[in-house]
Amino acid sequence: MQQPWQPLLDWWFGAAGCGSGVTAAEVAASRTALWFGKQDRQDDQAREQFGVWVEQALAGQLQAWQGEPEGWLANILLLDQLPRMIFRDTPRAFAGDALARPLALQGLTLAWDQQLRPIQRVFVYLVLEHAEDLALQNQAVKLFQRLHEQAASAERELFAGYLDYAERHQRVIARFGRFPHRNQILGRTSSADESTFLLEPGSRF
Repeated sequence: MQQPWQPLLDWWFGAAGCGSGVTAAEVAASRTALWFGKQDRQDDQAREQFGVWVEQALAGQLQAWQGEPEGWLANILLLDQLPRMIFRDTPRAFAGDALARPLALQGLTLAWDQQLRPIQRVFVYLVLEHAEDLALQNQAVKLFQRLHEQAASAERELFAGYLDYAERHQRVIARFGRFPHRNQILGRTSSADESTFLLEPGSRF
């Protein structure tokens, strides 16, 4: 019997990417444009297929999914990743962050990430990478370091890239205590230092 969250995992990782026999590099090659592409077509697809689930997750109505690792992962995606697509460039893009963080930390305490495929773990650890909190950023870097160290040699480059992004996010929070590129969306006033930083290539991830 198919679990209720399986259509979301199939869409996010590809149906093959949720099974065995497919490498992390193969999944990433086929799905990176979806994960990080910022395309209107993909945002619309996320909204049409999973917008109702995102609203339910934000309202705390999918807690029954949190009883096992893959349901936990699906709930994290609905709180952390999909709002960034469905509500892109609005304050609601970050509406699920405060709910995703304790959910991710709870599962990490139970070592549920270790029951997921390495490429799936990336999206658990990204919850911490998205946090405007240095302690959580430090934890994210450690988790991505471990993921890189444990990766097969053929996939080290892929996971090195995820680690690099974690370290870049960590440095921004260590410097500013927040992500300056969110200031305009959230109605926050940028400091002079932040404004200068935002002129630098790559400052907006």
